[in-house]
Amino acid sequence: MKGPLDGILVADFSRILAGPYATMLLADMGADVIKVEGPGGDDTRTWMPPVREGTSTYYLGINRGKRSIALDLRDEADLTAARELARRADVLIENFRPGGIDRFGLGYDDVRETNPGIVFASITGFGTGAGRDVPGYDLMVQAISGLMSLTGEPDGPPYRAGISVFDVMAGNHAVIGILAALRHRDRSGQGQKVEVNLLSSALTGLVNHSSAYAAGGVVPFRMGNAHPSVFPYEPLPTKDNDLIISAANDRQFRKLCVVLGIPEVADDPRFTENAGRTANREELRPLLVERLVTRGAVEWFDLLVAAGVPCGPINTIDGGFAMAERFELEPIVTVGEGDRAVPTTRHPIRFSSTPVSYALPPPELDEHGEEIRKWLGDKDE
Repeated sequence: MKGPLDGILVADFSRILAGPYATMLLADMGADVIKVEGPGGDDTRTWMPPVREGTSTYYLGINRGKRSIALDLRDEADLTAARELARRADVLIENFRPGGIDRFGLGYDDVRETNPGIVFASITGFGTGAGRDVPGYDLMVQAISGLMSLTGEPDGPPYRAGISVFDVMAGNHAVIGILAALRHRDRSGQGQKVEVNLLSSALTGLVNHSSAYAAGGVVPFRMGNAHPSVFPYEPLPTKDNDLIISAANDRQFRKLCVVLGIPEVADDPRFTENAGRTANREELRPLLVERLVTRGAVEWFDLLVAAGVPCGPINTIDGGFAMAERFELEPIVTVGEGDRAVPTTRHPIRFSSTPVSYALPPPELDEHGEEIRKWLGDKDE
């Protein structure tokens, strides 16, 4: 069965993370993604360790489902091929510095002259205005956006998130924008330019913290693992390991107290409503911990989840995959066969009628260059 984006051709001029992550998601959904790489290949091919059979696992994790062609845009023949690919594509995605791709005649204004239906997605660090010349790296955006000021202990230094969170977020926003623009094209026949930048993705992604400032004039600050507006909503100690407990409403809190054997705490006027629990967290926490330390985290997890209380052990990555397997989410899929078989993380969306597919393993550099060049040179297309 064909995927929902079957028949959509994506010219992928992006590299590193945000763009390649976006185009991998499109490929999973059935799009034909042609990954255009410079002669040296995508930078992430060399980002190692860790490695799998000599190839960076970073690269392998975000490039399945694509065909690769190596083109030197400073070479006239290769540039001609790149422009022909752009002419035929439904979607072009790039993350050059603002204006960088224009000098090759591959900017939006140039491409739409021969391909008015093109959906042209551009990912930058800080937009195309006054921030156009600032390099866009996720770590910089974590710092500039304020995320790092929210991450860490109150009396400790700010920390980065453990992943390039805004690259991934911007990649997701690019996919959303591309799909919306394709829908518009279905109705109007006209393409358009879709612009995403990491800083805007960051600010919208800070959600309640952004709203605290924009709507309330409040500048939030890091609170360790505590939540500014909800308690209990943080790790709490058990007999062996910490357990995340997220009793975010009065009903869940009452269930928590019943399972812990302290139902009277839920009737205490200080704790009956969330605002009181949050204001009086220092009085409430020891009452909860006194009971939690009588059992281990996994035992409490099973008891609390059975009662409808959101909670979870703090796993390492392997534990996270194991939990997904326990929940029958089948988190790992193998792409390719034989010595090209690569285990990768399952696409996050499931469709009832147009399932995602994993047709191609992450390509070697220029693996499909010959066939793509031949196709681009076919004047009958």
